[in-house]
Amino acid sequence: MLVVEDYGPRWEPGMFELGTDGPRSIVAGVDGSRTSMRAAAFAAGLARRQSSRLVIVYVASPSVWAAVSPAPLGEAAAQIVDAVADEVRTLIQERYTELGIPVRFLIRTGDPLDGIRRTAAEVQADMVAVGASESAGHRLVGSLAGRLVRSGKWPVVVVP
Repeated sequence: MLVVEDYGPRWEPGMFELGTDGPRSIVAGVDGSRTSMRAAAFAAGLARRQSSRLVIVYVASPSVWAAVSPAPLGEAAAQIVDAVADEVRTLIQERYTELGIPVRFLIRTGDPLDGIRRTAAEVQADMVAVGASESAGHRLVGSLAGRLVRSGKWPVVVVP
């Protein structure tokens, strides 16, 4: 599933004159957590200051248990995904006029690392912003931010 929503002026290459050699396209990965929302706010502020295009991506990763569970549990998981997407969508709609830059909101399903990497490649991102992990379990497996940094394709800003 891929949902694309555009807000603000239509972005076209060369439409903004950059004051510096800053990023032209910034991707922010959100999942509804406090740190990811801070990362989106940081990316929005930087995009506004640099006259960049902002792409916010929410990658819904349904658990294996939701896939094999009875229908009511699967529907509950879908409602959670919709609630997070609606929260992010509402924040974008409230703020995009203040920013004055093009904002694209994407909703994908699958692995968050793969979804953010695919999005960054598709929009030719110059920078990726994500929130720091708040989970203690990521010390064993590795956090999304750490795996993005190790991929080494884009500068990654990890917002606490």
